[in-house]
Amino acid sequence: MRNWSGSDLKLRLTLRVAVVSMLCFAAISGYFLVDADRSVRARITAVADVTARTLELQQSKTQWLNNARSDFPNLDGVAASVMAPGLCLAFRNTGGEISQRFCGGAQTDMATPPLAFTALYRRLFDPGREAVRPVVSRGQAIGEAVVWVDPAVLTAEAWHDAGRLMTVLMLALPLLCALVYAALSRALRPTLLIRDGLARIATGDLAARLPPFDLAELSAIGDVFNQLAERLAAALGDRNALTQKLILVQDEERRHLARELHDEFGQSLAAIRALAASARLTAAQDCPPLLAECDGIARTATDMMETLRGALFRLRPPDVDELGLAASLEGLIAGWNSRSRGRQRFEITVAGSFERIPASTAANLYRIVQEALTNAAKHAGATRVTLRLEMREPALAGDGEIVLAIDDDGKPGDPPAKSGMGLLGMRERVAALGGRLSFAARQSGGSSLRVSVPVAAGLEAAPRDRAA
Repeated sequence: MRNWSGSDLKLRLTLRVAVVSMLCFAAISGYFLVDADRSVRARITAVADVTARTLELQQSKTQWLNNARSDFPNLDGVAASVMAPGLCLAFRNTGGEISQRFCGGAQTDMATPPLAFTALYRRLFDPGREAVRPVVSRGQAIGEAVVWVDPAVLTAEAWHDAGRLMTVLMLALPLLCALVYAALSRALRPTLLIRDGLARIATGDLAARLPPFDLAELSAIGDVFNQLAERLAAALGDRNALTQKLILVQDEERRHLARELHDEFGQSLAAIRALAASARLTAAQDCPPLLAECDGIARTATDMMETLRGALFRLRPPDVDELGLAASLEGLIAGWNSRSRGRQRFEITVAGSFERIPASTAANLYRIVQEALTNAAKHAGATRVTLRLEMREPALAGDGEIVLAIDDDGKPGDPPAKSGMGLLGMRERVAALGGRLSFAARQSGGSSLRVSVPVAAGLEAAPRDRAA
């Protein structure tokens, strides 16, 4: 069975109309053939009745006149009045012998029907059947009047009538299909607007609305579409507001955690280092074998201090509002290069000025880059990571945007890292900024992250951010 999914609706409906039309023409043709056959049967039956009565009158006249030299049966008079192309009259006596027969010739202008039509017509209608009426004299049958039509003539006439219907079908069907297709194209033209509206919604343009349509069904679809677009815009606005609040709470919690670690854990490590130094001085005088243990404690405390500094840097990055986004990201890249000690290489390219973007936008972009670098370096095993930060100027009829592009040469087939904020967290931050994020992992290895954030919304929000 053919799969019609993805086919054009207008074409499908037109083909169905064509099939229905052909079935209707076939039914009409069949009706005309049946009616013609019924008419032929009625005609030869009437002829048989007339022939039988005529022969009975002839026989009665012969007996009344006692004419021994009678010309019975005489079918000349009947044949002259009822004869038609292909019609045959005959008298058959009681012994089954034909005493007299008249047949009309076939029309020469009739086209020879195809063999398939001939076989089908003769199978359905049996055009050679006879109409038989008994001839009675003095209450006793003396023979039969037999009337029939030549099957070849009936078949040719039927093909002639069917051919005219087929000619009408061949002329009318293409015209009907063209008219139906044109009408459907006009009626379904609003579906293109519906498709374009759905495409705009899919790309994030929630301001898309559909106009009212003439068809009630399509107008109802447009009303539902507009209601869904409004509700989706409201839901997305509420979601973005909630996401921004959650991000603020998360950042505040990180700052609080960083303060706690710095004030409590950092001071404890500093005290351990001081105690280790004091114990080393005592051991150098009283118990030299303990010097190695004291040095080990000092090194462990120092390593823990370095680890703590890295954690504090990730939890509470430099003040992006004071340093600026570009300088903060350059410092982040420099920190990764220093900690990798040549095992991994991080590069950054900055194009454009980022001095006017609000602090909230800069902080979110910084967090996105921070998470992306962590995923690439620690989870994807990348040896080279490139970052490009670009400020694209607004076009003639649009707004500018900030574009982040991060590429790495990580292991092939590695999914995005799920630790920390992860890809989902980055999407939430980008959505809160009204931007777009795309991630693609290459089969040959490595991945690409693209983030674009509109500039106009961020610049308008800048005064409010500073006031907050």
